[in-house]
Amino acid sequence: MEYLEISQHDDFRALEIYKSYCETFPADEQRSEKQFRGLFMNPKVKVYSVLRELENIGYLICWEMTDFVFLEHFEIFSEFRSKKYGSEILADLFKKYLHIVLEAEPSDLDEDAKRRISFYEQNGFNIIDENYVQPPYDAGKHALNLWLLANWKPEKTDWIKEEIYDVVYR
Repeated sequence: MEYLEISQHDDFRALEIYKSYCETFPADEQRSEKQFRGLFMNPKVKVYSVLRELENIGYLICWEMTDFVFLEHFEIFSEFRSKKYGSEILADLFKKYLHIVLEAEPSDLDEDAKRRISFYEQNGFNIIDENYVQPPYDAGKHALNLWLLANWKPEKTDWIKEEIYDVVYR
């Protein structure tokens, strides 16, 4: 697996990422195109194209916070799913980052959400907050009740949520 950091919003890989991002994630979980382009100018954000044998198979959008990395979006493109690539990518992230945090839909939402939570738990994540609310990306979108997961067990989550709210959703 190779991780190519994309630094320009008009890179063909960034365009492919945004297209899939819009098709995969619900509208309330998406940034606008303008907001997405802005990620490439933010020094805290790393957008990675995930390559396997020189083929783009997915992407990661990571925020490097004070004491953890926030994995805002993680997707394996549909034609490459169910091949254990997601587990391999998470294992690689664990080698690079000591503390990783991500949001996920509650497992009781539907079967896909249940499978996603199970996948993260099987790959070293724990639910650290079941009362987390993802703020809306903009005025036309809704806040979402999500779960916060991490690859370690912090004693408190207030500081994590506060930094995510202040940095990612401001």
